[in-house]
Order: sequence, then C-alpha cells, then structure tokens
Amino acid sequence: MTTQVDFSAPRIAILGGGPGGYEAAMVAASLGAHVTIVERAGLGGSAVLTDVVPSKTLIATADLMTRVGEADELGVKFDGDGTASKPRADLKHINDRVLNLAHGQSEDIRAGLERLGVEIVIGSGKLLDNNTIEVLTIDGTRTIDADAILLAVGAHPRELPTAKPDGERILNWAQIYNLDELPEELIVVGSGVTGAEFASAYNGLGSKVTLISSRDQVLPGEDTDAAKLLEGVFERRGVRVLSKSRANAVERTDDGVKVTLGDGSIVTGTHCLVCVGSIPNTAGIGLEEAGVTLTESGHIKVDGVSRTTAPNIYAAGDCTGVFALASVAAMQGRIAIAHFMGDGVKPLKLNQVASNIFTSPEIASVGVSEADLASGKYQGDVVMLSLLSNARAKMRNTKDGFVKIIARKGSGTVIGGVVVGPNASELIFPISVAVTQKLHVDDVASAFTVYPSLTGSISEAARRLHVHM
Repeated sequence: MTTQVDFSAPRIAILGGGPGGYEAAMVAASLGAHVTIVERAGLGGSAVLTDVVPSKTLIATADLMTRVGEADELGVKFDGDGTASKPRADLKHINDRVLNLAHGQSEDIRAGLERLGVEIVIGSGKLLDNNTIEVLTIDGTRTIDADAILLAVGAHPRELPTAKPDGERILNWAQIYNLDELPEELIVVGSGVTGAEFASAYNGLGSKVTLISSRDQVLPGEDTDAAKLLEGVFERRGVRVLSKSRANAVERTDDGVKVTLGDGSIVTGTHCLVCVGSIPNTAGIGLEEAGVTLTESGHIKVDGVSRTTAPNIYAAGDCTGVFALASVAAMQGRIAIAHFMGDGVKPLKLNQVASNIFTSPEIASVGVSEADLASGKYQGDVVMLSLLSNARAKMRNTKDGFVKIIARKGSGTVIGGVVVGPNASELIFPISVAVTQKLHVDDVASAFTVYPSLTGSISEAARRLHVHM
C-alpha cells in the first residue's frame, strides 16, 4: 500500500523546537499541512532542556526539603538525633534526575511530533529569503522551501563582560545543573524571576544564599505585596538580600568567588550564579536578508497574530520579547499557524496572560495589576485576603500567602488577580478563567468550592467585592 501525498497542502517550516515551535508544528500537522521543524539541540528547546523543566524539577525537590524541615511542627518525628535526623540534598542525584527528566520530556515531544507526521531536521538553520531555510546538518547542507516560516529561535543567558561564566564556580542558569556538590555559599546576582527562583531553591536545598539586587525590592515590576512577603520569607529562612547593590565584577578565587559591588565592597562565596536576563538568538540567521525587522533590543517585531514585517514569516517565543514565558510562546505559535491556515484566530491579549514565579511560596498573577490601577490605566476595586485565616492553610501549616482579586470599578468584572502560596500556579487558574471570560465577581463567588480548600479564599475574596445593586 502506497501513501498518497497531498502536494497541494501548504508547506510550513519552523526554525526552533521550543514551545513556540513544537506547539505550532502540532497544530499545523493536525490542520493538514506538511511540516518541517529545524532544531539544533533537541525538541523542547531551552525551555525543556536547560531552563523551565530543569529548574522547576530542582525546585520541586527543594520544596519537599522545606516541607520536611517544617514537619516537626505537624507532629512528624524522625528517629535518630543530630544530623542523622535532618534531610540532606544529594545534588548529583538531584541534577542527574533533573537532566534525565528533561531529556525524557524532549524525547516524548519528538515522538509526539513524529506520530503526527512532522519531519524533524537536527541542525542549525538560517533564512535565505522569506520562503527558504538553509540547514547545516551533520550530513551536510540542506535547503527547505516553504509557503510559510515560523521563527521560534528562543534566547540565551546574558553575560556580563566582568563576570564570564566558567561552568565551575561562576555559572549561568544553563550550567548550574553540572554541579555534583551543593554550593556551601551561593551568591546569586540578579533578583528577577530567575534569580529569585534559584535563591529560593538553593536555600531550600541547604546552601547559604546571598541575593544581590540592584533594585529596591526583590522581583522588581511584580506585585509589591507579593515581593514584600517573599522578602520576609527570605529573611526568616536565612537568605541574605543585598538591595540597591549592583555587581560590578565576579572573579574566581583559589577556593571560591568574590563579587565586587558598585560601592567597592566585596561579597565572597563558594559559587556565583549570574541571572541578568537573556539575549534573543536572532543574530546571524538571515533575518535582515529576509526583510524581518528587529527592535532595538534585537528581538523580532511581531503583531498580535505573530506576523513579522516579512511576508510569509511569523515569529513566536522569547525571540519576540513579548513575554518570556513558555505558555506565551506556545500561544504565539498556535496563533501564527491558525492565522496562516485560515483557521479561527484571536490576537494575543497580554492582559489575559497568567504567569507564575516558582519561589517558595509561589507567586502567580494574571491580568491587571495594582500598579496599573495606580497609574490610572484602569479603575478597579481590590480585595486581598491572607491565607492565615484559611482552614486548609492552617491544616497544612501554611503561614505565608494571600489571594488578591481586582474587579473593574462599577461593573464588577474580574480584571486581575494574584495568588501567593503553595501551588499558586494551580490556584491562579479560576481567576484566569474569570479574567478571560469577563466573569463578574458574583459569578466567581457563586461557584461551589470544596471545604476546606485554598480555593475557598478565592471565593471569599470575590464575595467581598460584591456590590449591592
């Protein structure tokens, strides 16, 4: 039996196998397109192999150790005394598991694409024009022609010229999993999402952590109440936060590292993790030749349906600079394919994006923020409830967290929210649904929640926003 090939089907080439690329490939294949995906490292891209999946796997272990460390308050006792009764992080085992899980997830993605008939080409690609990709593979050079091209090339860790990673003592977030022993004293440079997550995780694993922040607060730009709560947790758990401090240089010493701050003071430790943002992988891949316009930061300029300035070329993910989130990359990729294929499509709405910071406790948010209200961009009412009054939180000995809901003034429509606490990444979903579907606070309040549950606080916050009409 011979397979009939539909030569009239559109040809779609995707450069980059991260969430923006592989999600788009799945949608395109399901809609009947001939799909070729080019990836130089492995399916899943950095999100799966060196960033999101590895870091959240590491964090899961750190969270468990934190819970075990607090078990005595719940009446859980351990036989033995002294160090024999304390948990210890076997970092080699942890990192082996992290990397094995990441590679396993990559293989699962590859298998899923192959089942859909997607052709996978491993190699480095660049645009020759707006319909052609040239790929350098281990077998030579290959040219791929396409009716449409999606660029999902991602980003890589930004490096400071005075803090070059060596992969042993001075590390970036892609190298941290190469360590076999837990850093005794870890200095984290950068207090954004990545820096805060690793500071939280390694503190949970047992390292003595110093977090260097150039801003007034940890997590600049995030919800102020959430940032303050996290700073309080860091202080209680022994994380040293140096705010308004800029790292001018990181140098390796005989037995560790030293970080020179802007005021000339020195911070020493055994290891340093540099988390100072990322750079889009847009250089040297033929974008200018194909007519793709870049922003001043080197990101690919796209519109609400992921189109670039070049005909037939779309872009998705971190290379666009829209939101450095795997979920946003995947959505951009799906939107791009739906637009090209003529399927039903809605432009990306950034005020509906839900995000999570995987610190301990987690911090999740969606939609309009209190900062947006303060700037006058929106008018709204806010209710914030501490989890200290939640029965389920008390049972779990959860001491840190809150639920915040923002409703549009006058109409009572849910336009934003923040959840801080265990599994906030899961708890933000009902608020995200409310924001996306433009639900009234009474719609949220009238839905049943389980008692006892942390979601009960979401319902209670919505009830407190009820306005008698």
